[in-house]
Amino acid sequence: QVQLVESGGGLVQAGGSLRLSCAASGRTFSTYNMGWFRQAPGKEREFVAAIAWTGAVTNYADSVKGRFTISRDNAKNTVYLQMNSLGPEDTARYYCAAKRTSWGTYEYWGQGTQVTVSS
Repeated sequence: QVQLVESGGGLVQAGGSLRLSCAASGRTFSTYNMGWFRQAPGKEREFVAAIAWTGAVTNYADSVKGRFTISRDNAKNTVYLQMNSLGPEDTARYYCAAKRTSWGTYEYWGQGTQVTVSS
């Protein structure tokens, strides 16, 4: 069982930056593949970024490539999402998720943290 707690959201002006954190419980965090997703009001949840358990492989949604960076610190049981050049279109609730396999569905989800970007 993995419990995930996101933090770091808030209100930021367009062009600004935020760094989200996702703290995981459990001693097996380093074996989980991690992802970030977001959901804007009235829209479906969408994939943002993912990182393999080794940290060696990452992938991103086209809409955030070059602006967002996902990373992890297995010693701290934490995954991060550095978000730069934020725009109003990035306003959403951001969720982190964990899964044990690289091909399966995400098994564990956090409660999310709100990011609001003002124009």
